[in-house]
Amino acid sequence: MNNIAETGENNEMNSEELETAQDQEPMENAVAKGDPLANLTGEETMEELMGIYDESFSSFEEGQVVTGTIIAVDKDHVLVDVGYKSEGQISIHEFRDEEGNVDVNLNDQVEVMVEVWDEEAETVILSKEKAAKVKVWDAIKDIYEADGTIEGVITSRVKGGFSVDIGLPAFLPGSQADLRPIRNMDEMVGQTYTFKVLKYNRKRSNIVLSRRVILEVEREKARTETLSAIENDKVMEGVVKNITEYGVFVDLGGVDGLLHITDISWGRVKHPSELFSVADKINVKILSYDLEKERVSLGLKQLTPDPWTTAQDKYPVGSKVVGKVVSLTDYGAFVELEEGVEGLIHVSEMSWTRKVRHPSKIVSVGEEVEAVVLDLKPENRRISLGIKQTVENPWEVISEKYPVGTVIEGKIKNITDFGLFIGIDDDIDGLVHISDISWTKRIKHPSEVYKKNDTVQAVVLDIDKSSERFSLGIKQIQPDPWETVEDRYQVGTEISGVVTNITDFGVFVELEEGIEGLVHVSEISKEKIKTPAGVYNMGDTITARVMNINSDERRIGLSIKRLDEEEDETVFKDFTKNMKPATSSFGELLRDNIQEQLKKDDDTEE
Repeated sequence: MNNIAETGENNEMNSEELETAQDQEPMENAVAKGDPLANLTGEETMEELMGIYDESFSSFEEGQVVTGTIIAVDKDHVLVDVGYKSEGQISIHEFRDEEGNVDVNLNDQVEVMVEVWDEEAETVILSKEKAAKVKVWDAIKDIYEADGTIEGVITSRVKGGFSVDIGLPAFLPGSQADLRPIRNMDEMVGQTYTFKVLKYNRKRSNIVLSRRVILEVEREKARTETLSAIENDKVMEGVVKNITEYGVFVDLGGVDGLLHITDISWGRVKHPSELFSVADKINVKILSYDLEKERVSLGLKQLTPDPWTTAQDKYPVGSKVVGKVVSLTDYGAFVELEEGVEGLIHVSEMSWTRKVRHPSKIVSVGEEVEAVVLDLKPENRRISLGIKQTVENPWEVISEKYPVGTVIEGKIKNITDFGLFIGIDDDIDGLVHISDISWTKRIKHPSEVYKKNDTVQAVVLDIDKSSERFSLGIKQIQPDPWETVEDRYQVGTEISGVVTNITDFGVFVELEEGIEGLVHVSEISKEKIKTPAGVYNMGDTITARVMNINSDERRIGLSIKRLDEEEDETVFKDFTKNMKPATSSFGELLRDNIQEQLKKDDDTEE
């Protein structure tokens, strides 16, 4: 028993000794390593160690950024070991990417910010996103102080400018977005640019950026290089900066040059916007420059030869050419034969037969036409063209097809005050003058007899090719009734007719259709009459004697008075013939006086 007890005591002692030896072993090691705890007793060492342990956990503060290790992940939180009694929690949402996937692995090192530190409850709430923002603020501070740059993405338009993502939301004023005012601000959204930090305020979470400052530095550098490289006739590349109605402003690299509209193309340019857009890259030639005033004149067409220098060889007079109608005026159409070379087709050169009032009746803009070169003056940059010369002139063969005297048939195409236009063929119209419509009718207007689209026959009277006139006659189809009027109405013949017109100087009497005679006022009665009005009425039938006929002037003179006198003389002759011989000198005297008076009247009329 004693042995056992002894043995137990020995064992107990051995156990204590073992613990002491274990406690002393690190101490010895500490002494060997120069640890400051080496000179402390066992109780003092444990108290110091516990103090250091507690101090290590109590060194964290809310808002502090620390590095931890991910030790667990569940559906709501990520547990991170930051060296505290309990692990810190981070919401799982802070580890989701844009597509909603969780990007986290165990044992990953992650920087976090201590949001909540409750030592009594042993609770730690951490934030990965806020830690990242703290780092961004530190980076912004360093960039600002070093006058550096930062890259960001313009996320949206806001009042007065743009919102930019640089890890934190920042503001880019519209005036700082570019060197010139931006026409379409939406085009910048989604673009990545480099910016300068103009100012920042961490407490207010306010950051103001500028892109313009960077561009100005780049422009000044490029401007210096460009000015040293500019020289006459040099070809340089530039970017279209602005477009106006009179030309294009081109950025040659910090220096703007003007490409005038007249120097854009050898051809016709209505507006520079037809050929260019802002930001287009183009090659231009330096025409002239003034470095003091920083004025540079540019040319684009000068990069190619002037087409008029070879126009005489390409387009000799009389040759046929093909071109595109580019514009119309009242006097003709301009046709582009090649870029920079245009010819004019005058309205008079568009048709052999038609009177072209406006070229739009023949051609239209954009239409391709064939023409003949009529005249060429390269020194004046002019080419005269003709369309009608591409076909045979119908006036050259019309006289062979329709010789004078030919009877033709056609429709009335137009009626005017002076006559009728009758369509023949090949767009040639013949004119029937109003005087050639009828031999006998007095026509005040052709519409009294004909209407448009009536089909009529006419005789070819004359063809004047030089004046392009085709004269026709309708009345010439029938013989002229005046040619035989003397046979039908001989002088001295007694005729009857209807009063068709009454004038102050006489009465017109229709003898047959279209044939009229005139009874002069002096031939109406033996008595003096001032005017026939009141003596006769329209439509009265009268009888008169034919006094004279003039077929050339188409006149017939009639007399009613002569007819009445002849009747009186006949009556008197019959009376005197039946009288017995006079028994007294008084009877003979009376008869002689009557005969003498009749003779005087005859002499007066003659």
